[in-house]
Amino acid sequence: MTKHVDRFQKALTVLAGNGHIKQRLIKAYEDHLDDIDEDELPIAMKQAYADLRQSMHEVRPLNGESPVCASVRKMSPEDASDCASHVVAIFGELSRLRDDRQAGLPRGDDDSVRVPPFLIKSI
Repeated sequence: MTKHVDRFQKALTVLAGNGHIKQRLIKAYEDHLDDIDEDELPIAMKQAYADLRQSMHEVRPLNGESPVCASVRKMSPEDASDCASHVVAIFGELSRLRDDRQAGLPRGDDDSVRVPPFLIKSI
């Protein structure tokens, strides 16, 4: 998971740089996120990444442009900003999950995690 956190962090560096939001989004996604296999992501992040991927591959390309360029070209600046916000949100969640694992904290997607009986409130 650390490699995915690193890739999203690199994408955030591009998104925080100079230039128009659409140009930064294209570069960030194509250079760092486009080839991520969503099956390698934690269960909690698969749908968020699939939604981002769908947004970035929504439009059929013309004249040799990439699907990402075509999709972002058709977005409004607000839509591009929303996609960038999704990148930030996914990065934040991946970072949190990585930190929880490193600290040995239980994860919500693990069926082996059970609440001890003394912590369950009786009705």
